[in-house]
Amino acid sequence: MKYVLIAGEASGDLHASNLIKAIKDYDGEAEFRFFGGDLMAREARRNPDLHYSEMNVMGFSEVFRKLPKLALNLCKARALLREYRPDALVLVDYPGFNLTLASYAHKLGIPVHYFISPKVWAWKEYRVRKIRKYVDRMYSILPFEVSFYKKHNYNVTYVGNPSVQEIAYTLGHIPPKRHFLERQGLDGGKPIIALLPGSRRGEIRNNLPLMIDAAKRYPEFQYVVGAAPSVPEKFYREIAQDPGLKVAFGCTPTLLKYSQAAVVTSGTATLEAAIIGTPQVVVYRANGMKISYKIMERLLKVKYVSLPNLIVGNAVVPELLVHRCTADAISRELSPLLQPSPRRDWQIQGYRNMQRRLGTSVAADYAAELIAGSLRK
Repeated sequence: MKYVLIAGEASGDLHASNLIKAIKDYDGEAEFRFFGGDLMAREARRNPDLHYSEMNVMGFSEVFRKLPKLALNLCKARALLREYRPDALVLVDYPGFNLTLASYAHKLGIPVHYFISPKVWAWKEYRVRKIRKYVDRMYSILPFEVSFYKKHNYNVTYVGNPSVQEIAYTLGHIPPKRHFLERQGLDGGKPIIALLPGSRRGEIRNNLPLMIDAAKRYPEFQYVVGAAPSVPEKFYREIAQDPGLKVAFGCTPTLLKYSQAAVVTSGTATLEAAIIGTPQVVVYRANGMKISYKIMERLLKVKYVSLPNLIVGNAVVPELLVHRCTADAISRELSPLLQPSPRRDWQIQGYRNMQRRLGTSVAADYAAELIAGSLRK
């Protein structure tokens, strides 16, 4: 069978590469064309038709500036579908681009499979109409999405969450704590507070100074920044203005595993911390104005923003958002997590409930089985 896959960012490249690998196990004659990155290229054994570095834009102003380029990318994707005529189009997240392409594939009669649902349950719920119309099969990696889509009379399949297997593999290969501390130049006599300020420079700029201010209030602990690989160390130091700042690259799961607690900017890292079992305070500082918070409240369709809370349906971890995210508030929520306490026990129990809901299915394998199986039928 012939497959076209579209992934528009680094995380999509990772998940799509695992999907390609799994599809080959179920379809020995599988051929691939794709928009994506180096990980997909390695599994497909060919270069991408378009690298995701040419596709990944963030924020309204950047999207507006690059509209001509985005339109050209869409033309290339449509041409690929017309000329290659795949047996299936497999879309990976990246909703603005992918849902537009889904409608074109639908017109051509190409089955559309979507791996990793867009977060329509949080905002842009109107996109459900396009999904129902143009996407033949949706494969979800968050269990609560099944009931969300059911309310819209659309059936999706929960295939498991990739982070479960990724974290399990990583924890099976981490160095002993002593070696980790020595390698990072850390004090073996002080417990660690992990600071994860996000992967985008704007997030780091807004959140890291507050995280450091809060962590400094616990001198018996040492704080360490889990750095994003795409952001240079110099940037962290310029933002932090802290000569003794410890910055750890390429070892965030290990850092979380050996930390007493963490302060985490809202995103996938909150789920990773919960899977590892590290108590956390979730933060997201934007411009700090109450008006931003009110706008966000009106836009968001969910009660929580962090993935552990969304999955369990309860306030497992504290969320400090926009103007509520201050050094005083972070310190107040962090304090009971740094020692044995009912708040710490509550989080750990919530993590166990989350793990049960996530299950143990290997997401890429399950999705690949369903995709290849549907084509055989």
